[in-house]
Amino acid sequence: MITKLGRSRTRVTVVVLAVTALTLTASWLVAPADTARATARLAAVSPVEDEGADCPTPDPGSTTANSRLPDPFRKPDGSRITTKADWRCQRAATKQLAQRYVYGDKPAKPQTVSGTVSNTSITVNVAHNGRSASFSASVQLPSSGTAPYPAVVVLGGFGADTATIRAAGAAVISYDPLAVGREGTPRNNKQGAFYTIYGSSSSSGLLVAWAWGVSRIIDVIEQSGGGILRADATGVTGCSRYGKGAFVTGAFDQRIALTMPIESGSAGSPIFRGIPGESGSQPLSSAYGEQPWLGDAFGSYTGNPANLPVDTHQTVAMVAPRGLFIMDNPHIDWLAARSSSVAALAGAEVYRALGAGDNITYWSDVQDGTHCAARSEWRTPLQQHIQKFLHRTGSSAGVFRISSRKAGSLPEWRDWQTPVLADSPTTPAPTTPAPTTPAPTTPPPPTTPPPTTPAPTTPPPSTPPPSGACTASVSVDQWTGGFVATVRVTAGPAPVNGWTVAMTLPSGVSVTNAWNTQRSGSSGAVTFSNVTYNGSISAGGSTEFGFQGTGTAGTLSPTCTAG
Repeated sequence: MITKLGRSRTRVTVVVLAVTALTLTASWLVAPADTARATARLAAVSPVEDEGADCPTPDPGSTTANSRLPDPFRKPDGSRITTKADWRCQRAATKQLAQRYVYGDKPAKPQTVSGTVSNTSITVNVAHNGRSASFSASVQLPSSGTAPYPAVVVLGGFGADTATIRAAGAAVISYDPLAVGREGTPRNNKQGAFYTIYGSSSSSGLLVAWAWGVSRIIDVIEQSGGGILRADATGVTGCSRYGKGAFVTGAFDQRIALTMPIESGSAGSPIFRGIPGESGSQPLSSAYGEQPWLGDAFGSYTGNPANLPVDTHQTVAMVAPRGLFIMDNPHIDWLAARSSSVAALAGAEVYRALGAGDNITYWSDVQDGTHCAARSEWRTPLQQHIQKFLHRTGSSAGVFRISSRKAGSLPEWRDWQTPVLADSPTTPAPTTPAPTTPAPTTPPPPTTPPPTTPAPTTPPPSTPPPSGACTASVSVDQWTGGFVATVRVTAGPAPVNGWTVAMTLPSGVSVTNAWNTQRSGSSGAVTFSNVTYNGSISAGGSTEFGFQGTGTAGTLSPTCTAG
């Protein structure tokens, strides 16, 4: 992995990989020949959903509270793994802990999975123990290349920029996870294709259900004969709650070559232990109660995450050594980007031990604070990751670009050291050999439209604001029972020194959290005013704040007053 210092126009980005106690060794920066060969073997996508299904996974028994991150290299018997081959069963033990305490069980492949793959759609039919369910996904083929194509599954139409994905020669599979695990349902009456098969009272959360649906899509692609899509070159992405889903999906299916969660927030990549101490982040109790994303068992740990025998850095490690590109937004406190950077830093230690440090990237150094925006900073690395992990013709190194706004420090969170794992003759060979000559990365397209979002947004006004005034526009990310609103305040031809935005919320809507603003009121007529660092706006310039609410936002009409 290569670490870089990202520099923005307003703040200097700090890469927190070597703060006093954390030292990068030469093997981390430049892989010798034998390590490179081991990396090539390990990076191969698996032909099976779970390589460690045959590993013994003993019951962990009682656990001891630990405010530090659990040691990802420590086996259930207390010893530590010593070879790279040991990781197969260590991952299986980690998976058992993650299912038992955090996400709920992800069942193995059902008794019958069938379906079809065409140039425009995928159908999935599942039958198990006398129950059956069906769902489908749409397909957009890439704008270049020839079949069979690699593909990226986009959860909810809301993830990495689809125009860039297709321009890089990969198909886009638009998957509606709500058809498999519906939001807005109580925990004892969950709905969707997954719960039709396994019961509405299943203790497994929606994130596992959504991941199960992607696995069934891959099953159908495998059975299709590979004339249109390649089953061994599948990526997954999603943003916000769908970022949570993409994160879990990539961790739980080893056939996925590239995992790309975006701004996943609490219940996504941020470490559970860090969230209570990260100001403004969504509390664990809120994430658990907002939707049944996490497994039912996690409810016992929302107030005491230190009692968990597992944390999300180990979910990161479950993806290793496959491709992982975590994208975060440091401008919205609610998203807990600092805790997410710690998860990535700690999980990267497993990548490093496996000789696959170049296969993980974390990037939160971005200018635009809009939730789930299509960002220019991510366009080139997105193309490079598709080339490397889906086409297998690229050789770009992983990078960590951590914003100084939300920079986590790994030494504060770990009391374990990364072992040197020996190579082993039992290390599995790749299903597809790594290429010897990397091909150049496809240049980025000249323009990139924003991704399709699941809810309509209100565009900024087309007419310029009057002199000495300000205007406000709002975009809304709506889901069943809640939403996040991003409000942009724009100055007219004259500078603005202080601003207030007022709006009337519909009946039944209540604000639960806000960032980059001072709020007055939580329902009905509410006002938002600047904080010290964003009150001054240059002529024609803009700033943004956001808030989260419950209910259906509908069409919001903000008004801005300067001064």
